[in-house]
Amino acid sequence: MPHLENVVLCRESQVSTLQSLFGERHHFSFPSIFIYGHTASGKTYVTQTLLKTLELPHVFVNCVECFTLRLLLEQILNKLNHLSSSEDGCSTEITCETFNDFVRLFKQVTAAENLKDQTVYIVLDKAEYLRDMEANLLPGFLRLQELADRNVTVLFLSEIVWEKFRPNTGCFEPFVLYFPDYSIGNLQKILSHDHPPEYSADFYAAYINILLGVFYTVCRDLKELRHLAVLNFPKYCEPVVKGEASERDTRKLWRNIEPHLKKAMQTVYLREISSSQWEKLQKDDTDPGQLKGLSAHTHVELPYYSKFILIAAYLASYNPARTDKRFFLKKTSFLKKHEKTSNHLLGPKPFPLDRLLAILYSIVDSRVAPTANIFSQITSLVTLQLLTLVGHDDQLDGPKYKCTVSLDFIRAIASIFQFLFSFT
Repeated sequence: MPHLENVVLCRESQVSTLQSLFGERHHFSFPSIFIYGHTASGKTYVTQTLLKTLELPHVFVNCVECFTLRLLLEQILNKLNHLSSSEDGCSTEITCETFNDFVRLFKQVTAAENLKDQTVYIVLDKAEYLRDMEANLLPGFLRLQELADRNVTVLFLSEIVWEKFRPNTGCFEPFVLYFPDYSIGNLQKILSHDHPPEYSADFYAAYINILLGVFYTVCRDLKELRHLAVLNFPKYCEPVVKGEASERDTRKLWRNIEPHLKKAMQTVYLREISSSQWEKLQKDDTDPGQLKGLSAHTHVELPYYSKFILIAAYLASYNPARTDKRFFLKKTSFLKKHEKTSNHLLGPKPFPLDRLLAILYSIVDSRVAPTANIFSQITSLVTLQLLTLVGHDDQLDGPKYKCTVSLDFIRAIASIFQFLFSFT
């Protein structure tokens, strides 16, 4: 399908698999499909685009928005009801409180003439949140085709593997489809596809190549890279606009954009300044830290242990694991050892949770128990995007994190612990 290939880039294998699973509109499809992969790997986009392009009857529900069983079931039924109702018809809102009621109402809604002989697709995005709901919900969705005796397929979109979903009591196994991370070649192709019409494709592709050369080692999130590409492109083409360089003068364009990309490195994932503020920064040639916004890091007030956790995360990101014994086994050796700061030029490195906790226990004077409070503060730092979760708890070595703040930020929130930075 040429049109689909032009819209969905670098996901030919996954699109082909889904198309073969969907089959014809009147065919019975697989009862449930589990699609997983890291964030920004194209799961939601590919699924929505494929269903819309093939014009298959479907409803899309985000499980973050539907945080209770009733909200989730009612939203599915009401979207199906609007889908089955005629344009002139006035459908009433459906109420549903239990999964048994859902199965009964689902049969009624899908009995409509325009849905009776077609496969209905229910897409549940952020499906990992289903694990926090009633125990019978996930097994029920997995067997919905059997329970309702209808031609229905439930698609689960998640960032964690199926093994973390499988109920202890056993359930119907879905078809599992993995979306791998985009390679640097994939990112180059996708980002270059967004080139502005007033510039040539080769000119924008050269810009994307420079952008990925700077950011790929620390950021592989397509959404973040796309945001950075749009934000910094006006500065890249500034010499061309002023007539000081041509589109092929890549060396001069690189010299112009290089200092601004280094400044942008401080804002990866953090969103510490808005797009308008970033444009002002580029015009005034000022330092990002001088901008005072609602999310400026100097105004972040963290709980007591969160400060230590962030310090420990920074040390784990910028110091090799082999140095932990020398730095943290005996606190008397802190001031005697010095490391070069070249690690900062390489960017933060991921580290496992157990290493973070080991460093935390070493730098806190008082005894800290690994309580739920400590783990909740780590989660809060991830939510605030001061830490980035680069691994998942489905891996054998546990979750991995990466510290995304600068050394100046660490010093600002923990100035009384300056001695810790003598070896960073």
